[in-house]
Amino acid sequence: MNEPRARRGWRRRHLGTDAELATFRTLHTASLAAPALRAGLSQDSAAAAVPHLRALLDAPAIALTDTADVLAWDGEAYHHAEHVPAIVAATLERQGPRAFDRRDLRCTVRECEIRSAVSSPLVVEDRVVGALVAFDTFPGAGLARTAEEVARWVSGQLELAELDSSRTRLMEAEVRALRAQISPHFIFNSLGAIASFVRTDPERARELLLEFADFTRYSFRKHGEFTTLSEELRSIEQYLLLEQARFGDRLAVTLVVAPEVLPVVIPFLCVQPLVENAVRHGLEGQPEGGRIRISARDAGLDCVIEVDDDGAGEDPERIARVLAGDHENDSVGLGNVDARLRATYGEEYGLVVETARGAGTRVIVRVPKFAPGVLA
Repeated sequence: MNEPRARRGWRRRHLGTDAELATFRTLHTASLAAPALRAGLSQDSAAAAVPHLRALLDAPAIALTDTADVLAWDGEAYHHAEHVPAIVAATLERQGPRAFDRRDLRCTVRECEIRSAVSSPLVVEDRVVGALVAFDTFPGAGLARTAEEVARWVSGQLELAELDSSRTRLMEAEVRALRAQISPHFIFNSLGAIASFVRTDPERARELLLEFADFTRYSFRKHGEFTTLSEELRSIEQYLLLEQARFGDRLAVTLVVAPEVLPVVIPFLCVQPLVENAVRHGLEGQPEGGRIRISARDAGLDCVIEVDDDGAGEDPERIARVLAGDHENDSVGLGNVDARLRATYGEEYGLVVETARGAGTRVIVRVPKFAPGVLA
């Protein structure tokens, strides 16, 4: 008879105290609002977040606003939305929390029980972008303090959204910079190589011109932050065909790719610059030419891509500075690729570069085969 009672007591302790359960419910409710707010402040994100924010505040009604009007409302007494612009204006004027009573919320609806409101600004990078307005049946300091804390938390989520947006814009700018850095050099040499075949081998000149068109179409496409490894390798093959037309037998290429990793999604232009670097900085100045080996293999949850050349190599200290953020010396484009990989997958997924003067260069890229939000 004692054993069942002990088991029941263990279960109650296992579930936690009332305070622990309340904390869990609060954190869970906040986690439901967070994904919408991480998209930034808009009508859609506000509409998705306000039910959960009202649950956090336990208020009869709340509104999320921009700097002028209601973006979303949840709860009763929607007719009080007409008071929100004046509430927001007063909040912006004070640049801080404000309390409002029934004199500010004059109401002609007899059954309405709303008698007070509190408003707290939403601040992103020292800019007020909106307000959280909570309505109640009677004035109270408790709701004011809670609304202020929730508004701070909402502001934090909106700041993270701003950082995500800034990161995306930065990544797009870096890809544009990478295209500008690589393209003129390659285009000039490719057109020169194609021109050399126009009279001696017109059919080859035509094939190379088609490869050049496909390569530039891929490299300068405007849509999509990500691509598949298969598409990136196809572009690399076109690039190497054009370079072999210029180098002839001086450029030997080996491609070893496991079929199962071809569908893996990777950041756009994250392997191609490594191959261009191997040609430009590893082999171009070598009278006897050289060899490039590109491999991609399955490594459990990850895909490992390697670009290996036996060219001139690089100063290891210089490469270390580039990977540490010294983009002024990033003539090889490695820092750009490394930064985008880390921003996409996390710090553990940056480039690994093995090089030395006169010893060639090996660049290793490891990417997860599946990552949240990474879609081609």
